[in-house]
Amino acid sequence: MNHLESQLHYPFGDTIPATGEVHQLAPGLAWLRMPLPFALDHINLWLLEDRFGEKEEAGWSVVDCGASTDATKAGWEQVFAQGLQGKPLQRVLVTHCHPDHVGLSDWLCRRWRAPLWMSAADFGFARMMAAALPGVDGTSALPHFERHGLSDPDMLEKMGSRRNYYPSLVPAVPAAYTRMQDGDAVTIGQHAWRVITGFGHAPEHVSLYCADLNMLISGDMVLPRISTNVSVFAVEPEANPLALYLDSLSRYADLPDDVLVLPSHGKPFRGLHTRIQQLRDHHDARLAEVVAACTGQWRTAAEIVPIMFRRPLDAHQLSFALGEALAHLHKLWREGIVRRATDGGGIIRFMVIP
Repeated sequence: MNHLESQLHYPFGDTIPATGEVHQLAPGLAWLRMPLPFALDHINLWLLEDRFGEKEEAGWSVVDCGASTDATKAGWEQVFAQGLQGKPLQRVLVTHCHPDHVGLSDWLCRRWRAPLWMSAADFGFARMMAAALPGVDGTSALPHFERHGLSDPDMLEKMGSRRNYYPSLVPAVPAAYTRMQDGDAVTIGQHAWRVITGFGHAPEHVSLYCADLNMLISGDMVLPRISTNVSVFAVEPEANPLALYLDSLSRYADLPDDVLVLPSHGKPFRGLHTRIQQLRDHHDARLAEVVAACTGQWRTAAEIVPIMFRRPLDAHQLSFALGEALAHLHKLWREGIVRRATDGGGIIRFMVIP
């Protein structure tokens, strides 16, 4: 356990559910963990006892779905057979549009004739990306990355082969949904969960807070071990997502520090405000590195990547790293700390304003 982790409290110790196992955390609340085919190799899902629908029969709501892979489907089949106590899945709530969260939404909703609940922005983005529309398909990123200094032909070729990356993990999204928006009270079982939306990581990320249970389903907004990716993407090339993300963290200010945080990756923990300060400190440190790198010389986002990420990166990781480097540059640019210029070849560079 590193120094930052030691400042948090993990009430369940080293407990980690196996794929397909339903681990009870509290009455009416269970923890599932499903595999992912990435370096970040898992996602946490949350089952909550519910009475939803016209019949108000006993059943379950689930928060997030996992990616559409054979391994995750097999895990879910095990849950269906052994973990639902004979009760149906009545509702599918999704925190945001990324593949590990929404990938099996259509499969689950069809299987159980259950409705999908999401924010409007993330539902729309998920539908667009599952359809691989121009602007959000995999190859749309190539000219975006080239403008920001990526020139390695091998890496560009690998990124170009990712055209169907999102649809391969999210083959379909339900055609209809129920909207969740900031401040809503979503009743699940006997408890009300307050919707807290956040920005920067996704278009309109949903977290859920229950005062009765003193629990926060944080999604990807607050993770215990890693900082969530905040990127500038081709579809919104002038975005300032890091400012949005850091502003969004203020929306948790009124929650108690001993709230049990149920994150999408890593283990449940207590110490919400400690972790939020750690995340702020992390980004302050990265911004300082970028300022130092851009002092006295023009830098592309591609040149910032090895300064922020001091390890080898594959094509999947590089796409996020380049987007994150650009997010830090854009925050500094919008604040008037660095200037931006485009050369005759269309390459964009940044330098600290003297």
